[in-house]
Amino acid sequence: MAAASQVRRLQRDVEIVVLEKGNWASYSACGIPYLVGGTVSWLKDLVARTPEEFRAMRIDLRLHHEAVALDLEARTVEVHNIERGRTFTMGFDQLHLATGALPRRPHVPGIELPHVFGVQTLTDAEAILAAVEQAPRRVCVIGGGYVGLELAEAFLIRGAEVTVVDRAAQPMGTLDPDMGALVAAAMRKMGITVRTEEGVLGIEKGAVHAEHGDIPADVVILGTGVRPNTDMLAVAGVPLGESGAVAVDRRQRTSIEGVFAAGDCCESVHLVSGAKVNVALGTHANKQGRVAGINLAGGYATFPGVMGTAVTKICANEIGRTGCNEAEAIAAGFEYVTATIDATTGSQYMGDAVAPIRVKMLAERGNGRVLGAQIVGGPGSAKRIDVVATALSARMTLEDVISLDLGYAPPLSSVWDPVAAAARAALGALRPGPGASR
Repeated sequence: MAAASQVRRLQRDVEIVVLEKGNWASYSACGIPYLVGGTVSWLKDLVARTPEEFRAMRIDLRLHHEAVALDLEARTVEVHNIERGRTFTMGFDQLHLATGALPRRPHVPGIELPHVFGVQTLTDAEAILAAVEQAPRRVCVIGGGYVGLELAEAFLIRGAEVTVVDRAAQPMGTLDPDMGALVAAAMRKMGITVRTEEGVLGIEKGAVHAEHGDIPADVVILGTGVRPNTDMLAVAGVPLGESGAVAVDRRQRTSIEGVFAAGDCCESVHLVSGAKVNVALGTHANKQGRVAGINLAGGYATFPGVMGTAVTKICANEIGRTGCNEAEAIAAGFEYVTATIDATTGSQYMGDAVAPIRVKMLAERGNGRVLGAQIVGGPGSAKRIDVVATALSARMTLEDVISLDLGYAPPLSSVWDPVAAAARAALGALRPGPGASR
């Protein structure tokens, strides 16, 4: 919808048709856990623009219409009208692909049972809310991804007994295990059962069968991450990249003339590692959609790439990460140093007015270029990751970060902000010796 809106702003007379198989368009899927937890009161509060608003812009938004096949040579789309149960073919001059992502579903018996929910769309949210109305007492979240953990907390708020089971050593695989352990500890402290390094064997009504014993469950949430929704596109011959997502250039163009892609279905360049990656985040999707729309309308815009910057709040902890974690740095071939510091969000003498914060920073050995960072802490912690994201965009070194003119006031930061303090510690690891961290 970002692309369609941009085209309309720049081209008043072009015909724009949008096919959407669900009930909704232009909404915040990231808000679903807060809807389930009760922080957001109504499902419609997550809708950014209604279908009527798009139609007022002369965008022909067709809900309950699924694109089931593409003929790129004939320039046609086979469309199934779900409500009327009929299929028809429509042509196009230019095509924008925004098929999003699908939940990763473990290949285990029972995964398709009605009490097992993915979390991708507002239609998913409607189904989960219907389950909430039955007041489930026991909830199992399979996987330790962002949305899964946010939903674990949401059901805890609802009074359910919640268990998270994850194959990984710690939840939140985009963090290094030592930082993920802090998240697991916070979840356990709040009353969530966390079972790590454990696979799921099957699901049946009332229970999830796991490697170390059964988990009672009235509701099962898939927090196993997502994969690009490209099966139909691959069959049609749309080129996919090494990540399994649609390959695009910096203008969001595929290698097929007049065919663009944006959002969770396409891949991006990682600005630190240089790898082609598929990072499913709404921030990227909106920016890519804008770029695609400008270019579809005959303008010129580019999307430079991503760093995987993300923040969330799980129980008492705020979490932020950007750039490379250690596994990603190794995969990219970097030699690196790390430093982890414990501090507070303000001056320590402010007592309970400030919160603990842990910052881990990675830097390239030799030149000191910052490669990434992770933050776990109390209120006021997570958005500090934006300073590091800016430093990564500017290819700053540790010395550059140490010298940044960051704000200071005792309730909000110590004289050395935790990000700058982590950079000092990393510089000490990079250049060991007297005075290295001064």
